[in-house]
Amino acid sequence: MKFKFPSAQTILFIIAGLVAIMTWLVPAGKYDSLSYNTSSEKFERIGGGTTTELVATQATLDDLGIKIPLEKFTSGSIYKAIGIPNTYKEVDSNPQGFAAFLQSPIKGIIAAADIIFLVLIIGGLIGIMNLTGSFDAGISRLATALKGREYLLIILVTTLVAIGGTTFGLAEETMAFYPILIPVFIAARYDAIVGLASVFLGSAIGTMCSTTNPFSAIIASDSAGINWTTGLIGRAIMLAVCLAITIIYIMRYAKKVKNDPSESIVFDQKEELESKFGFDSENKITLTGRHKLMLTVFTLSFVIMIIGVSMLDWWYVEMTTVFLVGSILIGFLAKLKESDFLEAFSKGAGELLSVAFIIGIARGVSILMDDGQISDTMLYYASGLTEGMNKGVFANVMMIVYSGLSFFIPSSSGMAVLTMPVMSPLADTVGVGREVVVNCYQYGMGLFYLINPTGLILASLAIVNIGFEKWLKFIMPLFMILVVVTMAVLTISVYM
Repeated sequence: MKFKFPSAQTILFIIAGLVAIMTWLVPAGKYDSLSYNTSSEKFERIGGGTTTELVATQATLDDLGIKIPLEKFTSGSIYKAIGIPNTYKEVDSNPQGFAAFLQSPIKGIIAAADIIFLVLIIGGLIGIMNLTGSFDAGISRLATALKGREYLLIILVTTLVAIGGTTFGLAEETMAFYPILIPVFIAARYDAIVGLASVFLGSAIGTMCSTTNPFSAIIASDSAGINWTTGLIGRAIMLAVCLAITIIYIMRYAKKVKNDPSESIVFDQKEELESKFGFDSENKITLTGRHKLMLTVFTLSFVIMIIGVSMLDWWYVEMTTVFLVGSILIGFLAKLKESDFLEAFSKGAGELLSVAFIIGIARGVSILMDDGQISDTMLYYASGLTEGMNKGVFANVMMIVYSGLSFFIPSSSGMAVLTMPVMSPLADTVGVGREVVVNCYQYGMGLFYLINPTGLILASLAIVNIGFEKWLKFIMPLFMILVVVTMAVLTISVYM
């Protein structure tokens, strides 16, 4: 009997089960944490089940061994509780039993309600657009315009998404792009993998080599006690190198698929995927003025979302509202009956329901680790690996450590505030700048993000209806190339 690779949901349930078992085997432990209370204008130290108020001064931070300027807390740059170095202690074990394992996906869905509703509302918007025929008409026109130059689509999409990733952390928001762009890539005679890779890898490389991303480079630098511009040029060069490698890799695969569709990793799903994403090259729809107006509203929804997130401190509530309003406006422009609108909206949302469950289950894995109190234990033992190492070895081991930690802490901002106060002083002990640890954090998380099942890849694959094993077959050569390049760059950088 031929082995069938399990679904994304099953993979995450297996991981959740393994994590629950780990909470019985790994000692529970916690670092004391420090946060700034804007109301009382004092620090709050939490540890041993008690909260202690401390005077918010630079001297207090120095006494705690936290080499971060006071203004980073008072200005709101560091808004989450950070770990206090050298305060790790084992605590009473809190193993997660069978009941906790069963409850974890439910808790995860509740905890991830913000992003889940964003995904469902976007699904509703896609359903409305499909009903109006605007997508098919627009794709038909675009396919004609790009004829013979389809490769520009790969370069443009990957580069623009990477710019969003490196500047303001475009990641979860890309979930909205797959149902829109996959039909465009299929119309260009590529396969769904090419569309998925252009969006996902663009975001991944952008966030891996973050330059001005406040959720990664800036908060990590702040937490390490250095200016975020320290190491900026090196990260910008790394972005250009990795992005060029990634685009060339995607284009080589895309050219092979275009010349011979049977070379596609998802060739066995060709008819299924073309049917799912609804573009019929034999039955082209004329692009009318009404279609253009609806496509304009649709595009503006994304433009407004990006402006809001990058400039106005918007988050999931505001983003979701934009797409809901966009759906209603398009319904009015299309003169849809209320019943038709609701049916199409519900159908579109329903098609992304499995994605919502994947997001919830993945969040449930994190909840199991937090409740089992093993994340800080992993950090404590990981920090001890690098003591007294050669500079080049230190940088590469630190990157590997961050790759491993990102399985347990997939949030970039969460990883930064939890680990940087503990990890960044290790750079001082081996004679390298703290920006090296910031780079290791970004590159380590970014590389593992390409295959991390507790990250966004399984949810992204679920939207496109592609199995994890097919993604691994596509990505592993590029993954290994990027690992080698990153290790070489890190090694060279500590000796320059």
